[in-house]
Amino acid sequence: MNKRLYSNLIFELSQRGRRGYSLPDYNYACTSMNLPGSLLRAEAPELPEVDEPTVVRHYTNSSNNNFGVDTGFYPLGSCTMKYNPKINEAMVGRCGIANLHPSQSTASVQGALRVYRTLEQYLAEIGGMAEFTLNPFAGAHGEYCGLMVIKAYHLSRGDDARTKVIVPVSAHGTNPASAAMAGFEIVEVECLSDGTVDIDDFRSKLDDAVAAVMLTNPNTVGMFEKNIPQIAEAVHAAGALLYYDGANLNPMLGVARPGDMGFDVMHINLHKTFSTPHGGGGPGAGPVGVRKGLEAFLPNPRVVECADGTLDVADGEYGFGRLGAWLGNFAVYVKALAYILTMGPDGLGKVGPLATLNANYVMHALSDLYLQPIEGPCKHEFVFDGIRDKSTGVTTLNIAKALLDYDFHAPTIYFPLLFHESLMIEPTETESKETLDAFVDVMRKIAVDAVSEPDKVKGAPYTTPVTHPDEDEAALNPIVKFKDL
Repeated sequence: MNKRLYSNLIFELSQRGRRGYSLPDYNYACTSMNLPGSLLRAEAPELPEVDEPTVVRHYTNSSNNNFGVDTGFYPLGSCTMKYNPKINEAMVGRCGIANLHPSQSTASVQGALRVYRTLEQYLAEIGGMAEFTLNPFAGAHGEYCGLMVIKAYHLSRGDDARTKVIVPVSAHGTNPASAAMAGFEIVEVECLSDGTVDIDDFRSKLDDAVAAVMLTNPNTVGMFEKNIPQIAEAVHAAGALLYYDGANLNPMLGVARPGDMGFDVMHINLHKTFSTPHGGGGPGAGPVGVRKGLEAFLPNPRVVECADGTLDVADGEYGFGRLGAWLGNFAVYVKALAYILTMGPDGLGKVGPLATLNANYVMHALSDLYLQPIEGPCKHEFVFDGIRDKSTGVTTLNIAKALLDYDFHAPTIYFPLLFHESLMIEPTETESKETLDAFVDVMRKIAVDAVSEPDKVKGAPYTTPVTHPDEDEAALNPIVKFKDL
């Protein structure tokens, strides 16, 4: 195969006069379809002119250059890149689901509304909450939604002086951004050496101006926050609410529920814990759950049960507003519900323990060659601070690139900011021991090569379509248009 030909841009393959389609003649004259001259182009659009085989080959080969969870092991810490079962895709592809339209009457989409309502109820049981909304379109959108629920709650009580949100430095990066979007002032709380909240610093910053405290548990370095009961008690005594960032919910399945720990509001990343496609693989969803007493403040519209057993869509009197035109990303809900029903209570109960087992297995297998800044067992993920031998000059970025030559995606790097050379690894429960052993072998080889052949590691990757770009030049002088090439 001529790899060079199919690595070109589609515009570079263009040849004037080439066509890759054949459309029937347009025989339906209709003067009402004539567009005003002000809306017409002065010149034809500059579209590539290519034949069908070139189009198919170009995009097929381009897709083969993409790495995803269906391609190989994807230990992206903090992202829970678990395998997406194909039964989920089969369910959402059924014509009765795929062909629905959000403008249909509620009478014609009772099945879809039942899917929505059932998933809400399952998530409430899993999270230990009273009620859920599925309206948020992503995890960070869920954070924003939860904070707006908290704001609506305080305002309903005439308490408009609560303008602050406490966020630990080990929190997900979206937490302070979401709080700022919701109009709150961010108050940072320091962490201890193991990444858990510094209780003394926390208590010193908790006052009657605090609306909420946002916590991720297990935290960003994969450690369980053991002081949640004390934190919850202090937060509630101060009149604030406790928010649970559900990005790391995966290791909690079958073990603990945020609602039982004292959290008032939480969001769940369906694309993480409940195996719906991640990132470019499909739209996300960030359902938000609340404890009893906060249900009325969830966003509009709501799916509600009618007296005759049917379902309807209505606006609540105290809902803080709308997050979008419709009820969120319905296809994602179908996939998440298919996952929950396929796994069942017993299967879901094994997710957390297996995710924790896999993470600890990999961590212990590598801790003699990679610096482990936090001692003790982790939960679903762990963080190394680069290789132990710092004299080699091999960085975390070099290690990440070297992994690509062995068909492994790199872990999350340089996050969290608690350590200089952070290398965050999350295996998830869906990976086999054989896959984990292969990953461990490669990570060990890279660490050994870093000592014996450091320049070899620094020059990686060697086998990827783009090998070793000048990153400084790419950042300072990016080429973002075809015409600039």
